Amino acid sequence: MIASLAVLLTLSVPVLAQQQRGGDENRERARQTEQGGSGGIFGLIPADSTTEHVFKAPSGDLPYTATAGTLDLFGQDGNRSAKIFYTAYIAKNRTPGRPLTFAFNGGPGAASAYLHLGLVGPKILEFGATGDNGTTPRLKDNPESWLAFTDLVLIDPVGTGWSRAASNDAAGSYYGVRQDADSLSKAIALYVQKNNRLDAPKYLLGESYGGFRAAKVAVSLKNSQGMLASGIVMLSPLVEGRFLANSEDPLSAALQFPSLAAAELERRNQFTPEKLAEAERFAIGDYLTGLAGPSPAGQAAEAFYGRVSELTGIPRDVVARTRGFVGDVYAKQMGGTGKVVSPYDASYSVPDAYPEDAVTRNDDPILEGYTRAYGAAFAAYARNELGFASEMTYSLLNEEVNRRWEWNGSRGGDSRSLASASTDIRDLLSVIPSFKLMIAHGYSDALTPYGASRYVIDHLPPDLAAGRAGLKVYRGGHMFYTRPDSRRSFAADVRTFYEARPTD
Repeated sequence: MIASLAVLLTLSVPVLAQQQRGGDENRERARQTEQGGSGGIFGLIPADSTTEHVFKAPSGDLPYTATAGTLDLFGQDGNRSAKIFYTAYIAKNRTPGRPLTFAFNGGPGAASAYLHLGLVGPKILEFGATGDNGTTPRLKDNPESWLAFTDLVLIDPVGTGWSRAASNDAAGSYYGVRQDADSLSKAIALYVQKNNRLDAPKYLLGESYGGFRAAKVAVSLKNSQGMLASGIVMLSPLVEGRFLANSEDPLSAALQFPSLAAAELERRNQFTPEKLAEAERFAIGDYLTGLAGPSPAGQAAEAFYGRVSELTGIPRDVVARTRGFVGDVYAKQMGGTGKVVSPYDASYSVPDAYPEDAVTRNDDPILEGYTRAYGAAFAAYARNELGFASEMTYSLLNEEVNRRWEWNGSRGGDSRSLASASTDIRDLLSVIPSFKLMIAHGYSDALTPYGASRYVIDHLPPDLAAGRAGLKVYRGGHMFYTRPDSRRSFAADVRTFYEARPTD
């Protein structure tokens, strides 16, 4: 800057005027680029596209409009700081009071294509006869689409899908718990205002970290946008980080244990609610006290380790070596010799790519396997059926977002253990009398086990939770909706949740 100023002072007046005009033009071009003019990253995002469709619902045809587009977020300087990509499905000739649901995935760093093509949208992606073949996925009509009972707006947070910040530096201002929640609440408020939907009951749907995000967004909507959510559906959510980040904590281990038992029952084709209930009683009883107390010895050790082994399928000597804490060993020990299981569904195993290693090195067979096909499938669907032909690739799972995430004013996995949405849930239930919460899990999800969410709900004040907060559990794992039977059951339960009064 100093050197440039010295050169500038030696210029003649005409040259100075010409240089000033050129500088102004350059600054204007930079401003236009920053705001998404003909250049820059925003120039690669096409204009909004609205198309007409008909949903073939079991109750009859439902005409609807689909809009694939973006919402602009601006900084204090008046420049566009980000574009948020969304897809909206709105029923035509809708009845008064029809709900409006805003949905997002988690990660952090995951785009909404998982929920979009896996659960709620009018199209569903199938993974072949075995349900795990992502090489030749097939898009078909989704008879269980939530469009049957609610309008839908699926949102990709900044850094995912086709949502982008103006620059890499600007992106960092969105990669954090509070910043993310505030940006999404702004996007929701903008959509509601733009489309005149203030009078619609507004629901939030979030999967995994998206469940945690939904609680934070609902609070931000209330506090910064003056907008109250009618309810939240959390799917396989992170609610309390302390239960997911410490595999050597007795309570965390006990809350995960029923999911491991469910996976073993599935593997043996012996799953029944009664058998799982037996494992649940053991988990919160003898297992918890056995882990929390002194190491068992003699016959007590034989009985304790034998019972853990029987319920999980993990060899007894491995259970004894870990003193009953199996959270770090189940992935390589539950599937049998030469197999590795996925924490996203501990009943799902594949050949171990690194059988000689004591710890798991595999890419996850579900997250890094067939579900990756959601990304390319959504890009093709948006181009061919929604008329949104972007020149950018669709970022299904952005690992950079995850690495840069600020959990509690700091980055890194350790700070995740302090993440909590329980107080947000309590506050929403307390100050919004009609607010209600549904949490849904897959039985064999060992990553965000249903036992942790049950613990949270069980410890809500009864006056808040009664008739307004509940847990539903289905066969399958973290993405249990890839199982058609579980997807159907979940859709039916959610419809009942939407239609019920909070006191029902």
